[in-house]
Amino acid sequence: MLVPRRAGAGRAGLGSHLIFRLKAWPSLPEAGRTAEIYRMLSVMSCQPVNRQWLLGRCTMPPGELDALLLKLMADGALEVIDPSGFSPSHSPA
Repeated sequence: MLVPRRAGAGRAGLGSHLIFRLKAWPSLPEAGRTAEIYRMLSVMSCQPVNRQWLLGRCTMPPGELDALLLKLMADGALEVIDPSGFSPSHSPA
C-alpha cells in the first residue's frame, strides 16, 4: 500500500511519517542477503519503525533503502501504517 507523497517525503515517495512492520520474511536476491539487511528485517519483525529510524541505524544510502522498502511492499512483506490518519488520543474526563 503506497500512501500519497507528503512534504519531506523521500525520492521514491516514502515519507518519514510512514511506519513499516515486517509481515513475512521475504525472498531476497543474493546481493540482499547481508547482515545489515537481516538485522533491519529482524527489528522490523519485532517492532514497527519509520524510515528515519532505519536511516539512522544502517549504512545503506537513502535511495537503496527506499528501493528495498518498495520491493518489500510490492512483495507483500511489509505492513505500511500512516499515523496521520489517527487522531490524537484524548484522556477521559
